[in-house]
Amino acid sequence: MSDKLPPTLFQLPFIRCLFMGRASVAVFALVTGYVNSLGPLKKSRAGNADVALSGVAKSAFRRFGRFMIPAMVATIFSWLACQFGAYNVAHFANSAWIRDTSPWPSSSFAGAFYDLAKNLGTTWIDGYNTYDRIQWTLTYLLKGSMMVYLSLFALIYVKPRWRLMIIAGMFYFKWKSGDALVGFNIFCGIFLAEVSIDPDIASFMAAHPILQAIGSATLIVLGLFFCSYPEENPEWARWSTKLLHFGYWIFPSGVEFSRYYPGMGADIVATGIMFNTTAKKILAHRFLCWMGKLSWPVYLLHAPLIRTVLTWVLFGASVRPPQGKDQNGNQLPPGWLPITSPWVVVFAIPLFYVFLYRVAGLWAQYVDPWCTDITRRFEEMVFRDDAKMDKPLLLS
Repeated sequence: MSDKLPPTLFQLPFIRCLFMGRASVAVFALVTGYVNSLGPLKKSRAGNADVALSGVAKSAFRRFGRFMIPAMVATIFSWLACQFGAYNVAHFANSAWIRDTSPWPSSSFAGAFYDLAKNLGTTWIDGYNTYDRIQWTLTYLLKGSMMVYLSLFALIYVKPRWRLMIIAGMFYFKWKSGDALVGFNIFCGIFLAEVSIDPDIASFMAAHPILQAIGSATLIVLGLFFCSYPEENPEWARWSTKLLHFGYWIFPSGVEFSRYYPGMGADIVATGIMFNTTAKKILAHRFLCWMGKLSWPVYLLHAPLIRTVLTWVLFGASVRPPQGKDQNGNQLPPGWLPITSPWVVVFAIPLFYVFLYRVAGLWAQYVDPWCTDITRRFEEMVFRDDAKMDKPLLLS
């Protein structure tokens, strides 16, 4: 697509949401705020604030194991793939993203282990990981988790109505301060968790079913439209140009609209789903719950598998164009491996998703329990006897 060409099917609003990563990061942050706060808030409303605080303290400690150990395992797998040449085809594929995110093997045996140790550390220091670039989000999501726990520590004894007001104020603060990556999404998740268990709000919605149905459906559609905002060149389409102008009115000055719109859209969609009975029934389907359970392994595995398995299928049988100079001595443009055939794409993409979720299922079956066991052993070593893990730690 350009300013003179019409958009393709996957660049149209709503449809493009299926392939946009920034909205996915916003959803991860929102779900982090919702899931990690729901249990403690329920206990607080039931008069068990002390029990809630105990649970928050343990969850905050275990969160590091939940995030760091699986991410380190995924990095080691990608490092091994790199050192054994699994990314060789990706280095010459006709895809800038695949080429740019595919590392080269280390220059020596010792250097390979040094590079691994360095990247295992920098993932959590500055978000940089040569072997798995998508892990840059993990340090922000981990900080977001700590934001949730710190907020719960401060607000667990506060009355529900005042707690809602304070959380709304924190949402506004994060909105105005430019923290669009996880900040206001985290507090939206906490806010929705509080709203979901408020009996007065539930009674009001039950008394106004038509308003609930129409309002929630409108929020879902509007949120998906906001999530469709492009990362680059919004002025190339009329609908995104309208959003660009609207953004100048509602967003703080100097912020990145391509972060704010997906974040705001994800928050609006989640609000609509929470009050939409049909949407909740659809999302509660066994197949979608299964996909949601595998979201964490899929996130960790999808990029290395795209750069290896999918790249081999799409580009592996292609012939690279001539390199160097032509007969007149003119420098030829860089010749990248083209896609083998359009028909390969038609069949390879769906089969790749099946393969990805199968591998993610194996990860959930074997790797996650191993990571849980490591966290449990470390907890038994450092926790007091009266505070050790009393139930299985869920990593899904």
